[in-house]
Amino acid sequence: MTLPEPQPRYTIEEYIRLESVAQEKHEFHDAEILAMPGGSPEHSLIIVNTSSAIHTRLRGKPCRTYESNLRIRIPSARRYVYADGSIFCAPLEYDSEDTSRQSVTNPRMIIEVLSPTTEAYDRGEIFSYYRRLDSLVEYVLISQSEALVETYVRREAGAWLLTPFTGLESVAKLRGVEIDLPLAEIFAGVEYPPLRDRAPDNV
Repeated sequence: MTLPEPQPRYTIEEYIRLESVAQEKHEFHDAEILAMPGGSPEHSLIIVNTSSAIHTRLRGKPCRTYESNLRIRIPSARRYVYADGSIFCAPLEYDSEDTSRQSVTNPRMIIEVLSPTTEAYDRGEIFSYYRRLDSLVEYVLISQSEALVETYVRREAGAWLLTPFTGLESVAKLRGVEIDLPLAEIFAGVEYPPLRDRAPDNV
């Protein structure tokens, strides 16, 4: 039996330096550097639709929305990640270990668009790390295979309240920033192939 090759281990300083010159994005998961995969047209369009709809509704408010190029640091887990979307309602707090000031630590809301290859991760492991961010009030999951938005809102004693919004006629209520988001806008222009034609590992 051939043993697997050991994965290289990196310091945060090495990761920050390598990422500053990389042509593709990478996340840092406790000393491991992982390349970020590309996404499907549906995934990309949903992100653009959602970001645009949120940006419009936040005009005049102190909150700002950011897309997936903003790097988020989870200090207690030694993780740097790129969420599909995020909202900040306070001045950005920069990671003290990233002297380039490209990593922030205080999102109020994080948004992820689900895909078959990442859904379990977004619902499970990464959400467990996001919950460690004291600033995080709401976590939003958006399906790319049906008109479905799920919001998790932080409650007292560490509990999170799940509310699903289903169907194009529904309106998702983002309680963390007090705006309503019609699913018809989130999924505008998204066309799905017949179920039998969909690739099971389409990202």
